[in-house]
Amino acid sequence: MPALDISRLRADTPGCSGRIHLNNAGASLMPAPVLDAVKGHLDLEASLGGYEAADARAEAIQQAYVDVEELIGAPRGTVAFVENATVAFAQALSAIPFRDGDLILTTRNDYVSNQIMFLALQDRFGVQVEHAPDAAEGGVDAPAMAELVHRRRPRLVTMSQIPTSSGLVQDAATVGQACRDREVPFLVDACQSVGQLPVDVEHLPCTFLAATSRKFLRGPRGSGFLYVAPEALEQGMEPLFPDLRGADWIDRDLYQPAPDARRFENWEFAWALVLGTGAAAHYARRVGLEAIQERSSALAGHLRERLAELPGVRVMDRGPELCAIVTVAVEAREGQELVLALRDRGIHTSSVHRTSAVLDFDDKGVESVLRLSPHYFNTHGELDTAVEALAELLAAEGTG
Repeated sequence: MPALDISRLRADTPGCSGRIHLNNAGASLMPAPVLDAVKGHLDLEASLGGYEAADARAEAIQQAYVDVEELIGAPRGTVAFVENATVAFAQALSAIPFRDGDLILTTRNDYVSNQIMFLALQDRFGVQVEHAPDAAEGGVDAPAMAELVHRRRPRLVTMSQIPTSSGLVQDAATVGQACRDREVPFLVDACQSVGQLPVDVEHLPCTFLAATSRKFLRGPRGSGFLYVAPEALEQGMEPLFPDLRGADWIDRDLYQPAPDARRFENWEFAWALVLGTGAAAHYARRVGLEAIQERSSALAGHLRERLAELPGVRVMDRGPELCAIVTVAVEAREGQELVLALRDRGIHTSSVHRTSAVLDFDDKGVESVLRLSPHYFNTHGELDTAVEALAELLAAEGTG
């Protein structure tokens, strides 16, 4: 595998200048081709008008679909563009005709918005929610979850491949194969996966995959996508509330869903953001997902080692496979307080509170964590500077 040209990649990234960006799990820095795609279309809208600009860029818009499909190994016509991963996830959930007593099987590490949706379905429709057990080393016990798929025959199985609250990578492929064997729909939240590591929807395998543009994919905010497996389309799965983009009204009491994943889309789009997402997918493939994963994971490993040396700091990431999200609990300090203090020093991080990861954080006995998420364009020097800045903050306050 050829080494990445970090100098060139950083030159492609205007945001690298003057700051250290370690919040790629929140919103990464867009490279120049993505910025050009977004700005170029906005300029075209300003000169032509919104509808006319979309018509003029119809071929480029279609290429954005192709770029995203190629990014995740998906057949043509299986990707729908939406506003973000949560919208994608909700659209997929709405395609499942839940009935009283149906079971949703999920994990203890699923994303907070997903967990809230499950509880809402429980309250409104009497759907049962079961969390598969974690393995001793952390993260879902994938063989145990696969066994639950066989024994419990859930109406839906869903999991976050990478949760927002730690650097854990969960074994979606094992669970996905169990779902395929039993013909149970499998919904994967790949919000933190896409752009950070290779994602192949056939390898997982899954019925639906929800993702966003702004995180490790390095696309713009306000854009995401939903993958819908060909068999789901053939079976007539569709969202609960289609609109004129996703269906045709063909008679007084009859509508016809779009033949492909567009049935999960709405009419109104920020096409500039869709083009930016396509450009981000193309850029990631050009850099190379295997190389991205190798470097990002190595940077995160270096960061964990350095942070573990600080008094009063506990690295919280657990699991057989870890990624480029690093979480630490700091004695007597709130995560958000540290985020703001580091931002004043030009270092961008984020925090996660217990309300975003109740089961995970209760197991770990923490209320909040500081989250640092490097990406392939970061340098070891930047990580060392961030660790030194945190050490200075803690020493000034007498922590530890």
